[in-house]
Amino acid sequence: MTILTIDDEENIRNGLADNFELEGYDVKQAANGADGLELIAQGGIDLVITDLRMDGISGSEVVKRVTSEHPGIPIIVLTGHGSIDDATAALKAGAFDFLTKPLDLDHLNKIVKNALQGKILAEQNRELKAKLLKSESSDEMIGKSDSLNRVRQMISKAAPAKASVLITGESGVGKELVAKAIHAQSDRADKPFIVVHCAALSETLIESELFGYEKGAFTGAETVHKGRFELADGGTVFLDEIGEVNLATQVKLLRVLQEHKFERVGGEKSIEVDVRVVAATNRNLEDEVKADRFREDLFYRLNVVRIEMPSLRERMDDIPLLMHSFLREFNIENKKNIKGFDKASKSAMIKYSWPGNIRELKNAVESAVVMCTGDEIKMEDLPRALRAQGEEKVITIPIGITMDEAEKIIIQENLAANNGNKSRTADVLGIGRKTLHRKLEELNIE
Repeated sequence: MTILTIDDEENIRNGLADNFELEGYDVKQAANGADGLELIAQGGIDLVITDLRMDGISGSEVVKRVTSEHPGIPIIVLTGHGSIDDATAALKAGAFDFLTKPLDLDHLNKIVKNALQGKILAEQNRELKAKLLKSESSDEMIGKSDSLNRVRQMISKAAPAKASVLITGESGVGKELVAKAIHAQSDRADKPFIVVHCAALSETLIESELFGYEKGAFTGAETVHKGRFELADGGTVFLDEIGEVNLATQVKLLRVLQEHKFERVGGEKSIEVDVRVVAATNRNLEDEVKADRFREDLFYRLNVVRIEMPSLRERMDDIPLLMHSFLREFNIENKKNIKGFDKASKSAMIKYSWPGNIRELKNAVESAVVMCTGDEIKMEDLPRALRAQGEEKVITIPIGITMDEAEKIIIQENLAANNGNKSRTADVLGIGRKTLHRKLEELNIE
């Protein structure tokens, strides 16, 4: 822990430094308030001890600045007998405690210890709250829509069984949350839940990741490596984006599902495991089977219980709940206290089509929290795609006009909507700025 002492008397600074170094602390010194604030701004200071009466920036001002700009750093004020009222005012401004000169070092050391312990506990409490909120936002299916409630009902029925489950739905809808819920509500809940992101593994890696490898199986295999199925023994393996797995690996997956056995890469001994398989895909596996890209027998083994996770467009009633849940999470992560969304931004969020589903919604809220400087998220804080949605206007194209005339109307209307800003208009139209300038000349648009 690092202590900063701010005092215009060198002998006091040096005496405090000697004392605190003997106590095991790192110490930095500043001869005035301005230098002290500069050191604090550089980071790494855990506690500040400042004299109250100094030329230039006073100790009172140091207290106010640190409390405002670096909340969480405790400040101890040193004062003479004649300025107790000033010291009391410093306490009200946010100082942790004050001591009168001459100093009782034993008493000072106790106050410093208490202040630092309080700081540590406060930081741990904030971290715990952040983890709890992140868990609430990330590991629970938030919403009360009928479509989500149907998913919950299917999970409650499927969880106690041993059957394989196939979760389908678009990217970003929360298929992994469904898999976690199935595991959590099963009798395997106290056993491992192992996630395999199949799309992130190359064809040469996926087999060794799933089933492990023996020492010497290939160049670089210097030790025995247990695969995901072996690590998940007794629990659940979640195969995310199962449609990305190559046909050779599909054969081995089928054997695991049928016989609960496999061999490590480079090994001959069969390893038997008790693993439940939950798989997910954003592909239509029936079409993949017809195209000979996915084994029909493996599809039927995986598709014993099928749960379709609805897109966000199918559960619009849940958007406000998700928005505010993510807002709480990112408030803590970014140390902000944003109360909510104003009417226009909330309307834009609800009307948007969310092609990226919950993942896109979460990213949008995080972006808005970062950009927001007030206590309420406004339209200008939202990502561009949502701002365009919130500002959506209708362009009327009369029947019977030529393509050039229609194009001219579209460009003119978008230019007007963007107050003549050509760069923004080009972005909205999805064309380059040079292309827009050429169109303006060709269509005689001023």
